Amino acid sequence: METPTALTLVLKVPGWPGHLAGQHVDVRLTAEDGYSTQRSYSLAAPADGELVELTVQRVDDGEVSPYLTEILRVGDPIELRGPVGGWFVWRATSERPVLLLAGGSGVVPLMAMIRARRQAGSSAPFRLLYSVRSPDQVLYAKELEGEEATLLYTRAVPAGEARPAGRLSVGDLPGDGWGPEAAPDCFVCGPTGFVEFAADLLVDVGHDPARIKTERFGPTGG
Repeated sequence: METPTALTLVLKVPGWPGHLAGQHVDVRLTAEDGYSTQRSYSLAAPADGELVELTVQRVDDGEVSPYLTEILRVGDPIELRGPVGGWFVWRATSERPVLLLAGGSGVVPLMAMIRARRQAGSSAPFRLLYSVRSPDQVLYAKELEGEEATLLYTRAVPAGEARPAGRLSVGDLPGDGWGPEAAPDCFVCGPTGFVEFAADLLVDVGHDPARIKTERFGPTGG
């Protein structure tokens, strides 16, 4: 369990070809009567042989996430298609600074990038801004303590937090070494509204649109 409503699944996928940080998979579930449905989930960790990690946020009225978070048991089969995507990815050969902006569970593919950097021993500078509703909704909380990460709470803040609850603003963007003059590669992931607002904010302060990569998910999910 990552939070009261999210968990990480570790799946063994025979013949898995490997993947890049930022890619995702399609998960398909098929009922006994033949009905099937699928959802896309970001890979939460870099390639590790036949092991694949997915962090799933439960959507109460969803078709897939309640099964994955509450019913699925060790040994139960599911179908995966992937890896999918080749644009919203970070490659360990890059030495450019990287600015990551996450909204809610949009932190999952960005966490894969952070872990891939660590795994590769890369010296590329990384910085994460993570917008989340409240402290109990933070994914990978303990692991992020050792990273260059700033948590931005939108609904409730922990005791002693100087920044009041509120959405991402221009004042939250890091300055020295992370502004447009540093030309970082920017990765933005989260709900559509967050992604559009954050990407526009980066452009407004002078970041090169060509260096801003976005990935969004809709409100239905699950």
